[in-house]
Amino acid sequence: MLNNNTRREREEDLLTSLLQRFLPFWPLFAVLLILSFAAAWTYLRYATPIYEAEATIIINDEKKGVDGSKIMESINVFDSKKIVENEIEVIQSRDLMNEVIYSLYLYAPIYEEQNLKDKSAYTTSPVVVELRNPEKIPFNPEEPIKIYFAYNQAKKTIEIDGKFHPLNKWIEGKNFGEFKFIPNPHQTTLSDNQLFFMLVHPKAVTNNSLDNLEVGAPDKLSTIVNLNYKDPVPGRSENILNQLISAYNQASIADRNSLARNTLAFIEDRMANVENELNTLEQEIQQYRSNKGAIDLSEQGRLYLQDVGENDRKIADIELQLAILDNVENYVVSKGNSGGIVPSTVGINDPVLTQLIERLYDSEIKYERLSKTTAENNPILASVANEIEKIRPGILENVSSQRQNLEEKLKNLNSTNRQFSSNLRTIPEQERALLEISRRKAIKNDLFSYLLQKREETALSYAPHAGDSRVIDKAEASLIPVSPKSKMTYAIAILFAFGLGTLYVIFKEVLNRNILFRSELEKATDIPIVGEFTQLKHSKNKKQTKEQETLLSEQFRDLRLALGLYGESAKRKILITSSIEGEGKSFISENLAVSLANSGKRVILLNFDLLKPKFSKIFGVSNEEGISEYLQGKVRLDDIIRPTEHKNLSVIPPGNMSEEVSQNLLDSDIQSLFKHLESVFHYVVVDCPPVNIVLHAYLLSKYCDTSLFVIRHNHTPKSLVRRFDEDPSINAMNNVLLLFNGVKNRGATSGNYGYNYGYSHIKRTYHTSL
Repeated sequence: MLNNNTRREREEDLLTSLLQRFLPFWPLFAVLLILSFAAAWTYLRYATPIYEAEATIIINDEKKGVDGSKIMESINVFDSKKIVENEIEVIQSRDLMNEVIYSLYLYAPIYEEQNLKDKSAYTTSPVVVELRNPEKIPFNPEEPIKIYFAYNQAKKTIEIDGKFHPLNKWIEGKNFGEFKFIPNPHQTTLSDNQLFFMLVHPKAVTNNSLDNLEVGAPDKLSTIVNLNYKDPVPGRSENILNQLISAYNQASIADRNSLARNTLAFIEDRMANVENELNTLEQEIQQYRSNKGAIDLSEQGRLYLQDVGENDRKIADIELQLAILDNVENYVVSKGNSGGIVPSTVGINDPVLTQLIERLYDSEIKYERLSKTTAENNPILASVANEIEKIRPGILENVSSQRQNLEEKLKNLNSTNRQFSSNLRTIPEQERALLEISRRKAIKNDLFSYLLQKREETALSYAPHAGDSRVIDKAEASLIPVSPKSKMTYAIAILFAFGLGTLYVIFKEVLNRNILFRSELEKATDIPIVGEFTQLKHSKNKKQTKEQETLLSEQFRDLRLALGLYGESAKRKILITSSIEGEGKSFISENLAVSLANSGKRVILLNFDLLKPKFSKIFGVSNEEGISEYLQGKVRLDDIIRPTEHKNLSVIPPGNMSEEVSQNLLDSDIQSLFKHLESVFHYVVVDCPPVNIVLHAYLLSKYCDTSLFVIRHNHTPKSLVRRFDEDPSINAMNNVLLLFNGVKNRGATSGNYGYNYGYSHIKRTYHTSL
């Protein structure tokens, strides 16, 4: 329970501290809020609204369990599964987006001219612009080419610079090649404003479009891919996403068909060779029979052919696989990082090798796409190149292992064939020769049948196919803009206003090098603070109001009480000084003397500020002779005591400035001076120069009862006050006290106490009410 109370008290103290620090500046925060809200409203009024289109597709990922139909897999032997992470990179590739830019003619956007800002005419223009060679557009994104035109609905013509052009006809451009106008398939409404189109280089449009595209999976285990595109025109964002998905599917099908064509070409070449060999063997058998006569193979020969045929089929299959492995090895060794036609792996029943080749092909295609638009030292391109270099050793190692196994099998089969050949010697010579020819023919027949089967399987891969992805949701744009959001904009405006106001207060107070708060004064030194004097504002005629006079009178009355100037043990000799110039020590000493005199006591004010003698003029006394002449022994003390217009108040002026003031002060009998004045007057007030300039205050302090240091708000440096406790000259002074002077109200607050700040020059004014 105690802890909860303590926590609550700390929270209340923190809230109080924050309110005390920032609440006085509420007018500043109010003005900043008004300005921020006005800026936010203006931004929302004229900012271009951005809409977001979303689409979803699902990808067959070999690692995440999304399988297609088994029937389709058996028909299409080249249907490969994808890796979602790789396909996301493919969807975001520049090549695909470039296809979208070209197909939708986004390099020539059309606008409606308006007063404040132009508006896209994607759905209002009756035509779109197509260029024969968009690459000829000058690459100058700061100043795109702008061409105005008008469309004649009745004549179906376009007017440019007074010339009329029909639709679907090429027009010669000035510096960007030929272009033509075609009907806009996306037009939904008519435009009444002046139309114009701009020409932007396709690379710039592609880069900008990729910045507006986001592609990602909901989580690591999902094969669903979400596509988001932001654009000022909702319909255009939908068309871009739909076209991007279509281009991705077409590219996937094109890659699969390229692999099928390569395989088919390989099979066709092998079949042509086998067919030629079969024809040669047929002719050889026919010639042998005609030369030797009809020969009927015996039962032993038939059995031999049957055994040898089976063995030779295995040998032919192994030789085919070895040939395929040679092609794969040559492809991996001879290729660079660029993509190409992947060698066929038909006949190789190793799924690991097939997957490695597919990964190598995908990485090479990705490298080739990136290399067209990316520097060689780009980290992404280097990462893909490293991936390719890691895949190649795995393929070569797999090929080597399979070749070694196949060669071992081939060796065993050849050994078996040698045994069959030894058995062949038991067959008559003519029958033996025919068996040898028939054996080779049977091998080629089996090989031709095998290749024919693979050719049909490859041909089936050309059947219409939807690709390795399926669209779940077509692109659909949001009904309301996703940017700018009014609530978010106004929230940012509020945070900006409060943040700017807070920074102003922090910069003005926390980072200020001078004393602003009484708490800072208390932390900087252990010397007691006897009071605070509020800064008083003056009217244009430099006169104070009755309320200000009353307040000043009360402040000096409180100071007299705090200094202990009443009672039998009252302190009668008060030295007033400061650390630097301009802290108001003369104002305090003069007005304190007036206040004491008005209380009915006899008061003498000594002005020891011999460096800047000024106050004599204020009291209306001459400054011909004073303390300076007294210290030099030129005049008597009674000769320099001057009465003033204030009853009971006399002053001793500083006199004329002398270069030997400090030496005179040391050599003179100051103690006799103070004893004499103390016997005549009730109070002796001494005005000394700042301690950081001369040591007068240090020398005179031992003759006084109290040493009053004046600290001026926002004028006295904090670093100077921090050295008070360590300064030996100040520590040696008698009964040192501090007075916080010139405290001004903080912000819009009103009050007379030490949590205000600010300072303006205080004119020395004396009041009979003091």
